[in-house]
Amino acid sequence: MTKLAVRPELDDLLVSMGTAGSRICEIDASEAGAGNISAYVGWDVEVRRRFPLAEPITLPLPAPALAGHTVLVTGSGRRLRQIQDDPEANVGAVVVDEGGTTGTLYTSPRRLFDNLTSEFNSHLAVHQDQVATRGVSFQAVVHAQPMHLTYLSHIPAYRSTTAMNSRILRWEPESIVALSAGIGVLDFMLPGSAELMAANVDGLREFEIVLWSKHGVMARSDLSVTRAVDRIEYAETGARYEYMNLVAGGRAEGLSDDEISAVAREFGVTSQWAR
Repeated sequence: MTKLAVRPELDDLLVSMGTAGSRICEIDASEAGAGNISAYVGWDVEVRRRFPLAEPITLPLPAPALAGHTVLVTGSGRRLRQIQDDPEANVGAVVVDEGGTTGTLYTSPRRLFDNLTSEFNSHLAVHQDQVATRGVSFQAVVHAQPMHLTYLSHIPAYRSTTAMNSRILRWEPESIVALSAGIGVLDFMLPGSAELMAANVDGLREFEIVLWSKHGVMARSDLSVTRAVDRIEYAETGARYEYMNLVAGGRAEGLSDDEISAVAREFGVTSQWAR
């Protein structure tokens, strides 16, 4: 079972969600109300001090592995950049009931959303899968819409896992270390659909970040919310280099396969993308 060395308190978790939301917006990966964040907390946290209002809810899918624990999640239509200034207005806390089909949603009187994010099914499914299969005690999931990654997914030649990784991991030596598992690429699927939810769960079993073609990305981390954002930032930086190279007519070569492999060996990284 994966456990954090230090278990953050609710206040700390909300601060990290705010920091993550602000960074996602700084890299132009969340226009207006786009993007969403959630965090599964597998230990007891007192949510009622900051979220005193309670209402029963039916979960969008069964999540029995999460029973008795809490998922912090952003509200539908809320701007990620506003979490930092007022987390109570933008975040809800779901405590999952025994059996995992229902729960209690705790919110603040300052709540500015009617419902949780429309992508809550995908978030919840990832948390359920990671807790059930890996025994994690914490899991952060971030969905964002980074411009250059999303743009590249509109180009058919880039719309595969092999093609995308070979093009965007070649621009910085750090990329093979930070994204050693690479980026999984999914076909376009209807946002919020059961099809996307299932494909996303499968993708995040193998990868720590997946690209939803023509839509955006979802990243996970069992260390922190900001670590999930780091993965998005590294991937988007590689995509930005690739876009710049396309605009320049493909004149830059990037790191060679041998150079990427040398970096991986130096840092003890095992990766299918380091040949």
